[in-house]
Amino acid sequence: MNKKGLEMNPVCWFEIYVQDMPRATAFYETVLGVSLEHLPAPSGEIELMAFPMAMDRPGAAGALTKMDGVKSGGNSTLVYFSCEDCAMEASLVQAAGGSIQKPKTALGQYGFMVLAMDTEGNLFGLHSQK
Repeated sequence: MNKKGLEMNPVCWFEIYVQDMPRATAFYETVLGVSLEHLPAPSGEIELMAFPMAMDRPGAAGALTKMDGVKSGGNSTLVYFSCEDCAMEASLVQAAGGSIQKPKTALGQYGFMVLAMDTEGNLFGLHSQK
């Protein structure tokens, strides 16, 4: 492990590619109980809706991203969102237009996880300690 691995978490940013930005924004706002904000992009080729972020706090920041020629779903990136109890957020997935791929599952000393599919065909995780 390099020295940087000891100083910070390995993930610093994430992007979840989408095809329908309003639909995807509504999905994540409903499931996670947060408000996403438009993030100005350096060019008109990309549209970003950022998850809440505090640059002085630990954890990765990220955004929903729409870019011509880049499809959503079927990719190999999996983002886990921290939750108080992942069963709570999981209970909102279906009504928001997504689906549960793996219900709440114990991870031993590492807590619990849920795998879900969003409205754009992206697999994502929910994680909690209880």
